[in-house]
Amino acid sequence: MIYLLLSILFSTGLFVIFKYFGIYKIDTLKAIFVNYIVAFTMGIGLADGTVSLEEVPQQPWFLGALFLGTLFVSIFFVMATTAQQNGVSVASVAGKMSVVVPVLFGTFLYNESVTFLKVIGIVIALIAVYLASVKDEKNTKSGGMLFPVLLFFGSGVIDTTLKYVEVNFVPKEDVSLFSGSLFGIAAVFAATILLIQQIRKKESFGVKNIIAGFVLGVPNYFSIIFLIKALQNENFESSVLFTVNNVGIVILSTFVGLLIFKETFSLKNKIGVILAVLGIVLVTIA
Repeated sequence: MIYLLLSILFSTGLFVIFKYFGIYKIDTLKAIFVNYIVAFTMGIGLADGTVSLEEVPQQPWFLGALFLGTLFVSIFFVMATTAQQNGVSVASVAGKMSVVVPVLFGTFLYNESVTFLKVIGIVIALIAVYLASVKDEKNTKSGGMLFPVLLFFGSGVIDTTLKYVEVNFVPKEDVSLFSGSLFGIAAVFAATILLIQQIRKKESFGVKNIIAGFVLGVPNYFSIIFLIKALQNENFESSVLFTVNNVGIVILSTFVGLLIFKETFSLKNKIGVILAVLGIVLVTIA
């Protein structure tokens, strides 16, 4: 349970950091690249025993790490495009509601239990995520459903693949190395995109973007580490874990928005937070 709570805490911290990125005009892509470098270094540095990078491609989980690392960056860009074309609310809902994907796969792949309380709790949780995230935005120009749909399935595929690779290929002593490799692969992919951008338009990297990347990298690394460690708890089914994790992030982010950023919430948002608590209770009891 402690690992799940820490995962929720550090994941919420990422939203707070991204909020400050907008305030301080940080180049998000450059900060994301530095963040991956920092997370990769931490993963390798905290790995158990002596690590030989030459042996990483030979690990049974390498192909999964390659896929996930590339997907991390890809879904980030899909998320950015969704926010730009469809609005922040649509991007938030599409990303958070993706919890239904790993929940469904957990039921079919791992024969996890299906009870009435769990189904009701998950349905309530999904409704809660929507109500807690949606904003009353008027005159917002919509960009169609393509990118929200890609974000929904992409985020769900990340969670589902992470669970599948962790269960079948990652020994407990390899968690840090596996996580570090994910970020290393993502860093290479992000560097490739930055290089292409640099060729088209040359500009300095910026010290503040490097600092922002370090600030983002540490909680980003631990959010993945603690999520994987929570998944390794055999007493915690993935369907329950992903539901509690996603809804918990919604609740904590809501309070952070209220207390730190003085954000206003509609009646829908308040009802969503209440339903989220109810959903967590039902799923946990189930």
